[in-house]
Amino acid sequence: MLPDDMVMFFVEIAVMLSVALFFGQLARRLHCPAIIGELIGGIILGPTVLGLISPGAESLLFPSSGAVFAGRDALVQICLLFFLFFAGLEMNLKMLKKSRSGILWTSLLGIAIPFILGYGIVVLFPGLWGDNTRSGVGNFALFMGTALSISALPVIARILIDLDLMKSELAMLIMGSATINDLIGWSLFALILSNYASGSVLNLPPYMTLMLALLLLVFMVTIGRAIGQGVLGFIRSHISWRGVFLGITMVYVLLASALAELIGVHAVFGAFLVGIALSDGGDRRNEAVDSLYQFIMNFAAPLYFVSIGLQTDFLKAFDPLIVVVVLLVACIGKIVGATLGARIGGISPKQSVIVGFAMNTRGAMEVILATVARNAGIIDDRIFVALIIMAIVTSVISGPAIGLLKKDGLNGEIPPA
Repeated sequence: MLPDDMVMFFVEIAVMLSVALFFGQLARRLHCPAIIGELIGGIILGPTVLGLISPGAESLLFPSSGAVFAGRDALVQICLLFFLFFAGLEMNLKMLKKSRSGILWTSLLGIAIPFILGYGIVVLFPGLWGDNTRSGVGNFALFMGTALSISALPVIARILIDLDLMKSELAMLIMGSATINDLIGWSLFALILSNYASGSVLNLPPYMTLMLALLLLVFMVTIGRAIGQGVLGFIRSHISWRGVFLGITMVYVLLASALAELIGVHAVFGAFLVGIALSDGGDRRNEAVDSLYQFIMNFAAPLYFVSIGLQTDFLKAFDPLIVVVVLLVACIGKIVGATLGARIGGISPKQSVIVGFAMNTRGAMEVILATVARNAGIIDDRIFVALIIMAIVTSVISGPAIGLLKKDGLNGEIPPA
């Protein structure tokens, strides 16, 4: 970069971070997830608001090409990798041993019903989606099914903590179900990306990319996890824990991301799997994980989510019919599916509804999936905006809905069958 470019780069990052932190804290004051405020801050900075009021100022501060744009895009992509890593780190695979029946049915129906509905609305009404079906109705239907079936583990965890339910048995069931949900969802997304990719660095055929992605998944949750835990145990015993943990984490995330890109799937898949491999149950009480958490949640995540608003004009891309269809199908599918699964798993009716609304939270994971899909050419701006709005609305309604149910006397403990 030239000196002028460096000045603009530092200024735009400072502006983005300031706006993200301000609106993020404002959202928390309003009892909403910080991501909601960060997204709104980005929309204000982007072509939707600032570009409408002062196009010259918006294009000067946030150019869409050139060295400043390239620098910002690279930094944002690294922020995305570390947020996905932390999402994986939040997963506690040990929870899957508890309430197995409830977790199995909740995760199964919580994925299957919204997936079937999402797939079905594309197959039954292909004309509604325009050019998004140009690569085949089946491929786009697979994407929509996946997009409407995932949950947002980090946001779900935050809601349960705020409502003082995190240590309850019900929370263990919800978090365990969301863990399986996200594992399956991101594996499906890796498959979809392999179908749309123009080719891997190694020019592998799609079936080979899929096989390698599945092998990478299996390796990271088994052998990779064992190696990761062993390395962390050694560091705790013999080396300065906090500093080396941060350094090794960054090395692992970058190498796994490079490997994922090498075989033809998005780098976020590799970062997510590293988080799972290094997860020790999501215990933020140790100093090393807490330091990493503070860096990601107060720098990387705000920068990434505010950057979403810079990517498109939300007013021009807003399609009321698409937004309503996506929102209704997403909410009905997830709430009904997860609630029904919890009931079959032996959970009481009211607690099952809590599970349904908790699993309906999309938040950050939906935003990331939508952004990656848009950048990969899978969806256009209309679908992108609809998915972002769906992520915001489901995140906003879940907390108050669970809170109202909790006021009925539920303490989150699952009664014996």
